[in-house]
Amino acid sequence: MDYSALAALLFPDVTKTPEDLEAEYPPRDLPEGAAVTRFAPSPTGFMHFGGLFPVAVSERLAHQSGGVFYLRIEDTDAKREIPGAVELIISSLSKYGIEFDEGAAVGGDRGAYGPYRQRQRTGIYHAVAKRLVEQGLAYPCFCSEEDLTRIREKQEEGKENFGYYGKWARCRDLSFEEIQRRIESGQPYVIRFRSSGSSENKIKFTDLVRGELLLTENDIDHVLLKSDGIPTYHFAHVVDDHLMRTTHVVRGDEWLSTLPFHLQLFDAIKWKRPKYLHISPLMKMDGDSKRKLSKRKDPEAALSYYHEEGYPIDAVYEYVMNTLNSNFEEWRKANPAVPAKEFKFSVKKMSPSGALFDLDKLRDISKNVIAMKDAETVYDLLADWAREYDAEFYSLITEDPQYTENILSIGRGGKKPRKDVAVWSEFRHAVSFFFDEIFSPEYIYPEVFDTDELLAILNDYRGVYSPEDDNAEWFEKVKELASRHGCCPDMKLYKQNPEAYKAHVGDVSMVIRVAVCGRQQTPDLSEVMRVMGPVRVDDRLVRAIDELKLHR
Repeated sequence: MDYSALAALLFPDVTKTPEDLEAEYPPRDLPEGAAVTRFAPSPTGFMHFGGLFPVAVSERLAHQSGGVFYLRIEDTDAKREIPGAVELIISSLSKYGIEFDEGAAVGGDRGAYGPYRQRQRTGIYHAVAKRLVEQGLAYPCFCSEEDLTRIREKQEEGKENFGYYGKWARCRDLSFEEIQRRIESGQPYVIRFRSSGSSENKIKFTDLVRGELLLTENDIDHVLLKSDGIPTYHFAHVVDDHLMRTTHVVRGDEWLSTLPFHLQLFDAIKWKRPKYLHISPLMKMDGDSKRKLSKRKDPEAALSYYHEEGYPIDAVYEYVMNTLNSNFEEWRKANPAVPAKEFKFSVKKMSPSGALFDLDKLRDISKNVIAMKDAETVYDLLADWAREYDAEFYSLITEDPQYTENILSIGRGGKKPRKDVAVWSEFRHAVSFFFDEIFSPEYIYPEVFDTDELLAILNDYRGVYSPEDDNAEWFEKVKELASRHGCCPDMKLYKQNPEAYKAHVGDVSMVIRVAVCGRQQTPDLSEVMRVMGPVRVDDRLVRAIDELKLHR
């Protein structure tokens, strides 16, 4: 076979050579040890939360080493592409602090190693495929879908491995004349790789996460170019990773089965292999068993879910780092106020086993993250979220920003800040009693008091409350109020002899809390009342008194 003649027949219009491509995409001028990584999604319109993990690893490897992190869109499968998907990918990751140095961007590409969308790189793939044909490493295959189905059926009958290989590779040894005749007759064809491997052989490979692996050598003549000239993922990503000078490929472990073919391609073209990191999928407990986090079954599988619920960006990022690196939690305890991106991420601290999705852990991290922010920052982030997802609440909290900031400052700061809210969407309920428009009281008072006693306590308190009181003065008045109504003003004293009193000062304080806030659980009551102001406090007391009279 004259492979040069065959290459000219198959690619008559391709004049560019791999050497031309090497000159066009030279090695990057980066410091020694700098990593070049990528995120290379298909534009399907869905961002899986599990995808954030390899993205975060890729971003950290690049930016911690002074390298480059780029976005490549693998859009070779036009049937799956969703309009606007690229913009969704970029905006979704940007919300979580993932920024690209170069690659596909809204309105075009940015960087010297593009195009960064595979359908725009067809000429590049054809130049490499032509060289493989010239070297006898690739050939045209004219088998139809029906032919491939019959081959598979016969393999199944004979209990043989599935695939296009060996004796089943019917087009592997067609003569030049036969190939020419079929092409001239208009018969469609694909370009296949001519594998020299054997399923009897094993190859050793070191994955940076999983360690040394023993893999079965690839013996399948996989398709490189489909009949429309568009490359398969297997071929395109090898070409792109080389020419874009990718040093580390981070991807899901579902690609492990095809890794031998990818390595075979790099070796066949005589290109240096990148380093690979295969990450196990995010798992979820389903009863007593584990399963993959599913976009069909689990709303939390969508990356958009976390933004809609109102998880702070940095909380989600911290959860990802916590899951990826076993020492992150220890680092965070030692560095409570340091941004998570200053954490030194290490591949060596990654577990090869699948991470278990833990929503409770995420919520705990989110509570801590929110608790560490000052009131002004919380206000800005809460308002941003509410503007998009809760218009009514947004109007309320932005009508008087200072009032809202004062609310958010209660219990914030100090050694033990409040940690009662995990997501922005929970703030509506958490602070609703501060706003008359959404105040919905549940008047559940301590059962030790009957209605007349409740009325007496509240009416008495109206006469002694002063917004000028500090916390100590406020509590002193509550203690005096308790004494006047037969309740013990001192909790220690009450515990020593509870039978001597009707109730204690805490019960009296609870009566005031329920009347003013409409609930039993609130932050420090004196601080709450100070922020509410005397007019609103008195209005609440009057409302509670009227409600008690109504149901007397």
